[in-house]
Amino acid sequence: MFNFDETRFLRIQQGAVDLAPRIDAAIGAAIGAGATNLYFLGTGGVAYLMEPAVQLLQRRSGFPVFKDYPAELVITGSANLTARSIVVMPSLSGTTKESVAMMAKLQEIGATVITLVGHAETPLGQGGNPALVNFAEDDTSSESFYIQSLLVALSVMKARGEIANYDALLRELASVPAALVAAKKAFEPKAKDFAAIIAGSDYHMFTGAGNMWPEALYYATCILEEMQWIRTRPTHASDFFHGPLELIEPGVSLILFRGEDDCDPLAERVAQFARQYTDKLTVISTADYLPRELSPELRALLSPAVMATLMERLSAHLEVMRNHPLVTRRYYKRVAY
Repeated sequence: MFNFDETRFLRIQQGAVDLAPRIDAAIGAAIGAGATNLYFLGTGGVAYLMEPAVQLLQRRSGFPVFKDYPAELVITGSANLTARSIVVMPSLSGTTKESVAMMAKLQEIGATVITLVGHAETPLGQGGNPALVNFAEDDTSSESFYIQSLLVALSVMKARGEIANYDALLRELASVPAALVAAKKAFEPKAKDFAAIIAGSDYHMFTGAGNMWPEALYYATCILEEMQWIRTRPTHASDFFHGPLELIEPGVSLILFRGEDDCDPLAERVAQFARQYTDKLTVISTADYLPRELSPELRALLSPAVMATLMERLSAHLEVMRNHPLVTRRYYKRVAY
């Protein structure tokens, strides 16, 4: 595959899967000790990657789950954030300014803080209890964080007796790194064509439903806007018919991400409408590329990670096609802000 190190990718995704026992032990111990709620407190794009796990717990668990902006919580606090809270803080660098400030606040509060980081010798790498480290870089981090956050959600449900097949899902997860590579290989022949669609316009609408929405938001903002300087308009499929539909006309590019969870009919509704009014509807579905050997349940849970792994292939072609490396920035971590 073009500009792809398969061995490196497999090592990183296997590293995420291998964190399962430590995640389970930390979550089980905290809930067993009387934890009353769980916060996911990520900053920027990594916060989007936690959202499928938030959604899963909100819909399938009775354990109260919150997500918030660390930059705001440092200022406002929260009546629900207490010494009996579990806080999951993801940060690839381990140095994210807003998250480091939040860590200091959490230490004052006395909450149980689990950090998910890519580098141990960092403030967040040193501050978690536990700090769970799985080295990754931008092109491999999305899948890693999706897997880790899914493991958090599954462990919460296991600790509360809300899931009967935790062990079976965990055994099946062992095959996920290879399944992601297989999805990449299946998508590769089309990746350049999809990249050409993105390169062919300076404005795109993005949408998705259910657990696919966070990946649509992530790719539009954190990849295309931040890393390619392409303007996007992300909108949840549930909101599409409450304003954004009026932007659809011939020549407007709409990119629709489709997964395999129960919310996919909402995506189909958007597709049926949009294909009548624009000649630039692009639909990318994880079902077309993920090996069928995985169970329907795990396929649905992993749809965001699968889409992320497909989009990495698209991005590899896009940065060359546009002569704009993904690491090029004007402001991000380059100027004071």
